[in-house]
Order: sequence, then structure tokens, then C-alpha cells
Amino acid sequence: MHSLARLITFASVAVSLAECSGLVAPAYQGIPATASDPPDFNGTSTDSSSIVSTALQVDQKAGATGDAPPDQPVPNTTVTAVDGNLVNATIPNPTRRGLAEGVADSKLMRRNNSNYELVFWGTGTERNDRDASIEGTAYLTYTVVSNATYDIDDCLAFCDSVDGCVFANLYYEFFNPLLDFVFSQQSNLKCALYADVHTAAEKTNFGGQQLYPAPGPLNFIQQSSGWAAKSLVDPTTPPGYSQTFGPTNGANNAPGYMGFAFIDKYDVQACADLCDTRGADPVGGACEYFNIWRATVNGIPTTYTCAMYFIPSDNSTAVNFGQGDLLVTESRGYKRNNLIVDGGFEGYSCGSTAEAPFCFTPGYSAWQGTSSPGGNLDASIFNFQPYAHTGNAVALLGSAYGTDDLPGTLAPTAPIATEAGQSYTLQFFHSSFYSGEEAEAPATLEIIWNGQSVDTIHPGFAQWTGHQYTVTAQGNDLLQFKGGAAPAYVFIDDVALFPL
Repeated sequence: MHSLARLITFASVAVSLAECSGLVAPAYQGIPATASDPPDFNGTSTDSSSIVSTALQVDQKAGATGDAPPDQPVPNTTVTAVDGNLVNATIPNPTRRGLAEGVADSKLMRRNNSNYELVFWGTGTERNDRDASIEGTAYLTYTVVSNATYDIDDCLAFCDSVDGCVFANLYYEFFNPLLDFVFSQQSNLKCALYADVHTAAEKTNFGGQQLYPAPGPLNFIQQSSGWAAKSLVDPTTPPGYSQTFGPTNGANNAPGYMGFAFIDKYDVQACADLCDTRGADPVGGACEYFNIWRATVNGIPTTYTCAMYFIPSDNSTAVNFGQGDLLVTESRGYKRNNLIVDGGFEGYSCGSTAEAPFCFTPGYSAWQGTSSPGGNLDASIFNFQPYAHTGNAVALLGSAYGTDDLPGTLAPTAPIATEAGQSYTLQFFHSSFYSGEEAEAPATLEIIWNGQSVDTIHPGFAQWTGHQYTVTAQGNDLLQFKGGAAPAYVFIDDVALFPL
């Protein structure tokens, strides 16, 4: 039983709530003094037109140039466009723990190292025969093999040895002094490797360069053949992600769209790195999902798109099959794994019989609220859509009944399954608009990680606002949110923890 002094305190708080323009406490299904601005997802659907128009501008084709030495390491994946702007930026080597095991397999991969088939044959090696080498997407590197014979086996063995190789273009290049005299192999039989399969329609490099001093002859190409792996396997899913669909020939057309990037090869891990480092959207927060797909124009591989979203999607929205001569191929979707169990509190519901759901609780299987000593429901979870940021459920700090002005503490019911030493992005949305500008002025919220204060924010009156922090795990970590003092209520929603 509450003491007389405590009852007097409850009464005084209740009076203060009544003074807030007749404000009714949340537990009584009160209506906020100020309406919450719902998340505005207008303009956040996939901008397919921008992706297509940029794909028709960018040139990602490359090959073994006449002055490049053989046996160079495969360069890091390069970004060639971002949100419609052409760029040329290399994605750094990833540093996330455990990543190295998946890097080699994050691209389109062959199923059997020796299982190749002929895609096209060369035009011959007679005196007047002329041919062209491939200029195509996803170029990796090249070597020279012995020209004592037309050495297909050594070329395909080289493809076997290079991560991501699924296609080899074998051809002679004549009148290149570097091949003839400078490079130690002294062979003019070049074996160029690609991470995508190409066709004879892409044989566009005929030579014609003045590589010997004038008036020396121009270089030319002979007997250019192409060999492809007979079958491909799915790329390895990046650490911290789950594959939601694919491969299909449809790209996502979904809400929560943040933007896109073109990369110079089909590299799932590179796309994940772009999602991880994409700046937070002011409406939806961090990137939580990406859709990677290959565009072909008239059957020729042209670009590799990484479209990023703050709302995860799946095959149900993969309905963009292309426009005109541009077709979507090899489309896959990947969702970022949230280590917070039920960060949107949607696991708490009012039951199927509720016509207009309204219920609240101090805790359920995923989250637990704790009141201050002598407090009354100072931390709780509500299922009531008008209070939520997204969905129907939300957490509240501050006495749900309005009977005290003490802070509450909200925490997951179990330690978070993190990896010691790993860095994570902690994200959540908060609002403090319920009681109006004057009453919400003293609103505060403290974020606590393993018993240590990460930050204390003093938002005052605020509509839904996203926050992000970088935290380091010690393993089985503890997260707490502390704050709210009725009538300065604080709502929390969409809590997430993503590995960096």
C-alpha cells in the first residue's frame, strides 16, 4: 500500500497532467496534446527511371590494355555511379572480422574449376585474318601463356586460380613491343579473365594502336575465343546478412528506398559494405536491406546495381523486370541482421479479438520495463498505433498512469548475442511530443551500454527522431534506456543493433 506522502505525490502529478490542457495519461488511451507526424515515406520508392538512365550513360567495359603488364592482382571493386552521378571510387578492403572467408565467394562463381564450355571461337590465324578481343564488364586481370601452341588448358587453369573468374578470353596480340621484348614471358598469347560471361558481340577491341615507334605497324588481334564456366553457384551471403530471395529476373520496387550505386562487378560483399556505410536516412534510419542485380542491354552485361533500403523487402516486390532493351538479371535481396530481438515491440499484441487494439504491459518475452522505487509503471510497452513510430507497438518511459514523476528503465529481457571486440551501430527512434511543448521541455533519455552511459539526450519537445551510436561489444551485452518523468514522456521504437 502506498504511503500518505506517496499518495499526495501521485495526486500532485495527476493535477499537473490535468493542467496540461486536460491531458489524459497514456494508460487511459489518452490523445497526445500534439499530433505526431507519421513517417513520411513519400518519394522513398525505388527510383527505377534514374537507375535505368544512369545505366545507359555509364561505361563499365574494360579489357587487357596494350601497355598493362600481365599477372596483376585483381583490383578492389569500384563504384562507378552513386544516385545518378558518375564517380570512380574504390571500395576499401573490408575489415570486419570473419569477412575474409567469404570475400572470394561473394561474386558469381563457377561450380567446377575445370567445367568450361566454348562460347565463341576465333576467326583464324592466316596472314590476313583479323579478330577482336573482349571489352566487357567485370574485367579482372590477364596473363600470357605459351604461344608454342594455342594453350587453352593453361588459360583455363589461370581462370581456376583467380577468385571470381567465370570467363576467359584467349587471343593473340601482334606488334606489341611489351609482349615481344619487355615482359619476361615473351609471348603474345593473352588470356584475359572476367567475373561475368561475355559473347562474341562484345569483341570490340581490334587493336589498331601505334605501339611500335612510327612508322612501325599497328597492333592487331587474331584467334579470339571465349570460354565460360558451365554453371554458377549462389554467392556467399555476407556476414551480418540473410538472403531473402533470388536469383530472379526482377528487381525490387519497394518503399524505404535510400539510393543506389553501380559497382564494376557482381560483388555481394561490396554491396553489403556500401549498405553498412550508407548515411542514415532522416526518416527511416540506417540501411537495412540491399538488392543487387545485373542489367543487360540487348543481352550484353552493362551494370551491376546495388539498391539500398531502410525497410527490408523480399521477392513480393521484385516486380521491376527492366525497361526497353534493358533487362534485370541475377537479382538477389539481402536483409541486415538486427541483433535486437523484436526491436519494434511488435511481439506484444492485444490478441485477435481486439477490434481497435489498445493494451499495455510492464514487460513481455523480449522486453522488460522497470519502475523507480515507489514508481508506478514508469516503463511499459503499448500496443496502440497512434503512439508508435512504425507498426502498432512502442515503448514508453514515464508513468503510464501519470501517478508519479519518476524515470523508468527499459531493457531487453536477455543479454544481446554479440561478438566480443566487434563494433556495432546502435539505432533507435524516440519522440517526446505527448504532453505538448511546455510539459515535455524537461524530457530526457539516457542510453546505457553494459552499465556505462553512452549519452544522455535532452530533446525537450520532439517529434520522432532517429539516433545512432557506435558501441563496442564485450559479448552478451546489456542495453538500457532510462528516462521519462511524467508528464515529460519519452517514447522509443525501432531499436536495432547492426555489426559494422
